[in-house]
Amino acid sequence: MFGICNLAIIPLRSESSDKSEIVSQVLFGEHFQIIETYNQWSKIRLQYDDYEGWVDSKQYQLISEENFKHLSNDSIILSADLIEYITDSNSLLMPIPLGSSLSFLNYNEINTKKFSFEGTKISGIKEKNNIIKTAYMYLNAPYLWGGKTPFGIDCSGFTQMVYKLNGYHLKRDASQQAFQGEPLSFIEESEPGDLAFFDNEDGKIIHVGIIMSDNYIIHASGKVRIDRLDHLGIYNTETQKHSHKLRVIKKII
Repeated sequence: MFGICNLAIIPLRSESSDKSEIVSQVLFGEHFQIIETYNQWSKIRLQYDDYEGWVDSKQYQLISEENFKHLSNDSIILSADLIEYITDSNSLLMPIPLGSSLSFLNYNEINTKKFSFEGTKISGIKEKNNIIKTAYMYLNAPYLWGGKTPFGIDCSGFTQMVYKLNGYHLKRDASQQAFQGEPLSFIEESEPGDLAFFDNEDGKIIHVGIIMSDNYIIHASGKVRIDRLDHLGIYNTETQKHSHKLRVIKKII
């Protein structure tokens, strides 16, 4: 079976319970395969990044396999402002967050509520120098484990969504993203828009941020913020301490 998110944001949980950890979010218009059902819960695999988790079965709409394939092969069209509004056939408004997927609106057999959208859309591959401009749209967004929106986002959700809005594909977790792209030997080799990854004492990748010019980095830690980046890692000017230990820099674009 296959489904699509027809609500603004729904939680993707590690287990089939409302008390379970939220590991990610499914935004409006994202489609997925349903790989298991249990009581009121569905285990899904998102088409965009193959990320798996459990969602409440009342929080999505079933679609056919044919429509799933059509959406998977279509160009990605996303909402391009911090918050936009979808209107249904009864003229009721529903807010949707930055980066919501709008491709399905062209399919009458999926768009059964006759949603319409008159806001700002974005699609296609953008220049690398647009990455930082997009990242600024999330500045001061509060940190939220599993979050993917300007109203709550985690470090890898931030990098994934910024890249997605510019037409580039990243996996969901920092540890997965660290396997993508070309490694760089020194910070001096990096360009604005490259990714920096950070590890813990056990050598596990636990954090990621987007490199800016002049040895700055924008990343989600407490909130989406801008800090200094040096050869040791992220230096927080407020605490005057290094908060994250640099492991590797990757050029994705």
